[in-house]
Amino acid sequence: MIRKVTKVHHMKIVIETPKYSFFKYIRTENGYRIAFCSPLPTIFNYGFVEGTKSPDGMEEDVLVLGPRLPQGSTLEREKFEGVVKFLDDSVRDDKKIVYISGFRSTVLLAFYFRLYALFKVFLYALRKRKIAKCRFEGIVIEKKKGVKNQK
Repeated sequence: MIRKVTKVHHMKIVIETPKYSFFKYIRTENGYRIAFCSPLPTIFNYGFVEGTKSPDGMEEDVLVLGPRLPQGSTLEREKFEGVVKFLDDSVRDDKKIVYISGFRSTVLLAFYFRLYALFKVFLYALRKRKIAKCRFEGIVIEKKKGVKNQK
């Protein structure tokens, strides 16, 4: 009997910004620093996939839905449950979704990211004195059998 060996790739997710924080953090060589203060608290834990690179030059963003996690905590995952499609200053900046437990709502996430896109436009105008194209473009949830559902 020949047995097929499949290598499972685990992704390491690092939390930068804990759930309910008004501050968006970025990990640096010297720890975490505040990137900006948001008028909206994050309704999820915000982090990244270690060792990846997204179109904006930073590591891939991840939203972790579930209980509040401390800054610097890590999770291992094989796959994501979905993605928030987002454009930040005309650059693709999608956010992968990981679900742990508790309440989850694509309607609430969509509302949050519509407001977040407006906030980012104002942030670019104030900080960089430029008009930026920031846009929420929808949420894609992975169904159990690999079928995608666009929201």
